[in-house]
Amino acid sequence: MKKRVYKVEKEDEQKRLDVYIAQKMPTEISRNLIQNAIIKGQITVNGSQKKPHYKVKQGEEIQIDFHELVEETKEENILPENIPLNILYEDEELIVINKPAGLIVHPTPSIKTGTLVNALMYHVKDLDKTMQDPSRLGIVHRLDKETSGVLVVAKNAYSHNLLSKEFKERKTMKYYLALIEGTLKEKEGEIDLPLGRHPILRHKRAVVYNGREAITEYKVLKEFGDLATLVWIRLKTGRTHQIRVHFKYIGNPVIGDSLYGKNKVEKDLQIPVDRQMLHALKLGFYHPKSNEWMEFLAPLPEDFKNLLITLTNLKRQNS
Repeated sequence: MKKRVYKVEKEDEQKRLDVYIAQKMPTEISRNLIQNAIIKGQITVNGSQKKPHYKVKQGEEIQIDFHELVEETKEENILPENIPLNILYEDEELIVINKPAGLIVHPTPSIKTGTLVNALMYHVKDLDKTMQDPSRLGIVHRLDKETSGVLVVAKNAYSHNLLSKEFKERKTMKYYLALIEGTLKEKEGEIDLPLGRHPILRHKRAVVYNGREAITEYKVLKEFGDLATLVWIRLKTGRTHQIRVHFKYIGNPVIGDSLYGKNKVEKDLQIPVDRQMLHALKLGFYHPKSNEWMEFLAPLPEDFKNLLITLTNLKRQNS
């Protein structure tokens, strides 16, 4: 049975137990689910059962039966679905796809259909369904729902372990393209700001002083007046929402980002931008079996190209 143990730090003292746990858990695990787990005794404090409103104290050990928390995502609830996949490469160890915007990578307690995992279970006949949590079969890294681009999936436990290790040890190469609002003072540089869960809005991330290291390298490729900028990005770390939060923090949110953006470009252009203009352009890694270095490029999707054309035409009209 999978357990997690957290020791309460000074800065977390006097937080409600359910709030403290919510800040530690993946965003797909709801506060309601956490409260029910506390009531059932699946979450304990120093071995004792408490109520959701219990105020935690520094030094206390919080033990979580994590398996029970994600019980709803058992394999029998996750069914194969014939969702089209744009496959860039496939062999006996892995599959590389160009993920479209709008496709969620894996199921959550509230979303069990229409995900990449559902599609993989249908299309990939040699996918080892015993390698890990069924809701995350083969998933080595993630892209946000509205982010498009290249993503690698392992087919078996051996490849999953080695690829996961590469990502953890930062041996991979991850390049992105993004359209951001406004212009940047520095045409190239590095954003080195720690990230963590937002202190109040747990579905968001934020720059926090005690967060995890997060480094984003960027270079301006093209400016569209003062309205927008196309940037090339290299991720040196891979934190949740890293690019989106970093550029939001410096005042240049990704265009179309409904969670962190201002929607200024959509209002100025009076055209709808249906998703965040962020694309995982290139991914490089060592093949888990041959140890050969491999690189894969995902062409820009039509919506991204169309917005580039619109911005280019607008720039010409105003010049």
